[in-house]
Amino acid sequence: MAPDPKLDTSRTACPSSHSTANKIGRVLWGACWWVLFRPSPRILFGWRVVVLRCFGATVTAQSRIDPTVRIWAPWNLTIGRNSSIGHHVDVYNVAPISIGDNATVSQYSYLCAASHDLADPTMKLTTSPIRIEHAAWVCAKAFVGPGVTVREGAVVGACGVVTKDVPEWTIVAGNPAREIRKREINA
Repeated sequence: MAPDPKLDTSRTACPSSHSTANKIGRVLWGACWWVLFRPSPRILFGWRVVVLRCFGATVTAQSRIDPTVRIWAPWNLTIGRNSSIGHHVDVYNVAPISIGDNATVSQYSYLCAASHDLADPTMKLTTSPIRIEHAAWVCAKAFVGPGVTVREGAVVGACGVVTKDVPEWTIVAGNPAREIRKREINA
């Protein structure tokens, strides 16, 4: 099958939408990630908070971020008190990603705040912020797509694929994620 002549993803047809300053910032962050962030011992959560703050992240001292977490742009990241991001989480924060207090993003999850306009012949980059609200939990290997809000106390089950907002105190799972039940906390 011949390629569609209307689709042109060459560099001349679809130049990068990122500024030079953004590109330089990401290069500097990448170097610091390899040298200062990634090799730090797991227990040095405070050190990683300092490194992230140096690159513009809004992170509380009580945050726990694993050294294997991949963060695309620290300046687009906000993390609340007592929240954690587990090992090998990928934070693709082309648009801002905010994580509230007492929230957890478990291992191997993917927070993706960007996609492409499939109707545009150059497949232009589209971005939309993600919000993980207070006391929410994104379980292992879950995917949270652009523009999604995981509301207060909600849970995204392991390997769940979330492309729409998750109501507060609701448990969702599956691909696509569907409501399983309401989340109740024992007294």
